[in-house]
Amino acid sequence: MAIYHMQAKVVSRGKGRSAVAASAYMSCSSVTNEYDGVHHDYTRKKGLMWERVFLPENAPAEWQDRAALWNAVEDAEKSKDSRLAREFVVALPRELNPDQQITLLTEYIQQQFVADGMCADVGIHDPDPPGHNPHAHILLTIRPLDEQGKWQYKTEKEYLCIRGDEEQGFTAAEFLHAQDEGWQKQYPYLVGKKKVYMTTADGEAQGLKRASKHPKSTTYGRQNPITERWNSESQLILWRSAWADIVNLHLERVGSAERVDHRSHAERGLDEQPTIHEGVAARAMEKKGIISDRCELNRQIKADNALLRELKDLVAMLTELVADAADSITDQLTKLREKLIVICYQIKVIIRSMDKRAATIQATQPKLKRYNELTQQIRQKSKARKALVSEQKNTSKLNLIKQHDLSRQITTLTEEIEELRSEKENLLLDLGCADDAGVKAVQSEITAMEASLHKLDEQKEKYSAELDETLQQYKQLQNQAEAEDQQKIRTDAAAAASARLQQAYGKHYNAQLARESQQDVAAWLGESTQPASIREFLQRAEQKTHSAPRHYKDTPER
Repeated sequence: MAIYHMQAKVVSRGKGRSAVAASAYMSCSSVTNEYDGVHHDYTRKKGLMWERVFLPENAPAEWQDRAALWNAVEDAEKSKDSRLAREFVVALPRELNPDQQITLLTEYIQQQFVADGMCADVGIHDPDPPGHNPHAHILLTIRPLDEQGKWQYKTEKEYLCIRGDEEQGFTAAEFLHAQDEGWQKQYPYLVGKKKVYMTTADGEAQGLKRASKHPKSTTYGRQNPITERWNSESQLILWRSAWADIVNLHLERVGSAERVDHRSHAERGLDEQPTIHEGVAARAMEKKGIISDRCELNRQIKADNALLRELKDLVAMLTELVADAADSITDQLTKLREKLIVICYQIKVIIRSMDKRAATIQATQPKLKRYNELTQQIRQKSKARKALVSEQKNTSKLNLIKQHDLSRQITTLTEEIEELRSEKENLLLDLGCADDAGVKAVQSEITAMEASLHKLDEQKEKYSAELDETLQQYKQLQNQAEAEDQQKIRTDAAAAASARLQQAYGKHYNAQLARESQQDVAAWLGESTQPASIREFLQRAEQKTHSAPRHYKDTPER
């Protein structure tokens, strides 16, 4: 089934990333970053299916070499926290073959990015097994080019000038004309111990001393209008929408009925739960035969959503059935009983799913807390060590006692830092993260899980209310059925419900859970020696689930 996935992020030097490294990873190549001298080699990475560099007409031809392109980007950015590139990761529809995927991607990049003046570096990845997860990485320049192929400014200094009682901002080019109209720059002058901005003429007339040579200006300058548009939330929405449109166009071209939607589940009014990001580490565990909690959770979410869709179809069918007077009472009762069993099963699944999510949250949160503690301790001790090294450097070599004491303190701190880093590395491995950046993804996943618990609880309550309503409908019709039909209704409903559940859950279908659901329905209908209310059922199910032993990695429960 075609899915919509577009992840947008910024490659920032302030977050320890580089555009050269991002390009090397995406293209599975080996590139040296001339800015910091670091060599990035991803030639052993597998799964690269196709790569290409797209350039607008005004870009230098030598940038067709991605090493030249991204080193030019790195060279243009001087700040230690500069934003270097924008990256998109998009899922490619499996309904298209590789050539069709390339055509789709090429059209989108040319229309949305290159035509707007961006350089684009693209790679299609399809890791083992081929065809399972085809996706593309799109790396984009974020600084516009002028007509000569030179980088434009991101922001331009804006001087706050004065004319009479008016104050207005001008760039350097604008000020050349504005000063002819009487506008003047303002400079800081010392009035006692205070700094007061005034024109040069006013300051000299009062015999004041200028506190700085820098004129008054806006805090962040004036943003390049092209850059401002590219960075806007509205533009991101347009890019996301355009990707959905072009994917659907290409699906239609190949005769596929599948369609994607860029809107969130909430925006589309869907009750379904979105899946979480699994990550490289989790998928690597699965390849080795180890059940990953994240992959396991996604399988459960997909099964939940499949059954939710089945239930909606069943409700719609029952509505039509009740409205059609020509249908027999027996058929109606069979369908209603099937619905009772299916909803009961779903409630049990939801409770188990909630328990698994809660267990994952409970297990992960202490690790995240410890990670933050370790990070803070490493930062503090590294700062202290740096201060000691500086002090030792400035201490006379003849002062042997102090030199020895400083060396001892530095050695102790170095050992402590290494121990903390070792613990941190083990913790990263335990969290399934390749580096520090992965921890943020884990935190986001835990936050999403916490939100999903609330959503699942709402679904559980909704299904409980639907159970009550369906039960009343069944009891109202039950007296109208012939006694000899009762057993047939039970048998047919159980078989239909089992078939529907098997179809929805596939290999994750739990026969024992289905039998328990049938027994609970029988109890509610007074066919059991131990009738129970739906509220009692929910309490019993929750107690049973919470008391069950958990061995998620070895013996996953479905």
